[in-house]
Amino acid sequence: MVCPRCIETVRETLVFLNVHILSIDLGEVVIDRELSGEELIQLQTKLISKGFELLEDRNAILVDKVKSTIIEHIHYNKGELKVNFSTVLSETLDQDYTKLSKLFSNAEGITIEKFINKQKIEKVKELIEYNELNLSEIAFHLNYSSLAHLSSQFKKETGMTPSTYKKLEHKERNTLDAL
Repeated sequence: MVCPRCIETVRETLVFLNVHILSIDLGEVVIDRELSGEELIQLQTKLISKGFELLEDRNAILVDKVKSTIIEHIHYNKGELKVNFSTVLSETLDQDYTKLSKLFSNAEGITIEKFINKQKIEKVKELIEYNELNLSEIAFHLNYSSLAHLSSQFKKETGMTPSTYKKLEHKERNTLDAL
C-alpha cells in the first residue's frame, strides 16, 4: 500500500470480508485473529483484483515497509524534507540500515538511494504541475543542496531538465507503485 487511497481500498476489502481491523497503515494491516485458509484465499483474490498482493514473507514485508516509509516521507510530509533516510528507516523499522539496504537491493534490483531519488523526482514533477513553487523553492523543499543538484538528478532520471519538463504540454508522471 503506497497511498491513502490504497489504505482505504484494503480497509474496504477487509470490511467486506467481515475481518475486524485493529490497525491499518501504509504497508501493514493488523487484524484481531488469524484467517482461515478459505478467508485467506478470498482476501488474496480480492486484493489481486484491485492490483494489490498479500505479503507474508518477512523479507518482502520489510522491503514493503521500507518503500512505504520513504513514500510517506516524500509524498505525504507537509514540511520540508530534511531527513536522513538511513536514520529514519533504521529507527522506524528497528533494523540495521546495512541489512535493510542489502535486503532492498536484492529484492528490488536497485538501491534504496536510487528508489529515494525516483520518488523525489516524481514529487518534483508533481510540484512543477501544481505551479505553486518555483524550481529553487522545490529544490529547497525536497532537501536538494542546490537547484543545480536538483536539475542534474532530474535530467539523469528523465532525460530532460525541470525547465524543459515544465514547458511540456503533456507531462508524463509515474504512479508511486510503479517506481
